[in-house]
Amino acid sequence: MTNTTGRRVTANLSLTLDGRYNGPGGPGDFAAFAPYVTSDVARNHMTCMWEHATTALLGRINAEGFLGYWPSVAEDDNADPRDRGYAKWLVDTEKVVLSTTLTDAPWKRARVVNAPAADVVTELKTSGEGDILVNSSASIIKPLLSADLLDRLYLMIFPEIAGGGQRLFDDGLPATKWTLTHQETGELGELAMIYDRVR
Repeated sequence: MTNTTGRRVTANLSLTLDGRYNGPGGPGDFAAFAPYVTSDVARNHMTCMWEHATTALLGRINAEGFLGYWPSVAEDDNADPRDRGYAKWLVDTEKVVLSTTLTDAPWKRARVVNAPAADVVTELKTSGEGDILVNSSASIIKPLLSADLLDRLYLMIFPEIAGGGQRLFDDGLPATKWTLTHQETGELGELAMIYDRVR
């Protein structure tokens, strides 16, 4: 058996009431999410998720999308301090981008890996310290749920029914038990929840 360091594997994702992480317009449809992502509850939740993490694990689409947005926030003195804190962390931390098509890393302090998510996480757990955060990348979260390799879920639930789009929790996942370790409700009805895997 592979020796591990005890690093926690965490993941964050925002969902609608009907369990979608995007709307019926496809992967770029976040219309149902827009009113809530800059709320105090959402920003505080974002701070919770990265403050113990030392590695960001990203899919290609998120890595490229984040690159177009967050580095400028890190340099923006007028940005919300919580947004700027996350942006600086993301720019400075180790980033592992899972991709079958990229050959060069799109960020500094990043490397591209073409391997199954479960294998990458298992390897990351053999060295280093701090949380491994799967950063809003459902394409990575899903196989890690299937392999029961996630230790913590940071979920934002927004009070909208999208009526279409992709779901996080597909049929066929292994049965697992989770404990709610934190929850906060925002003024718009958004819910921030932290669930820890019971092992």
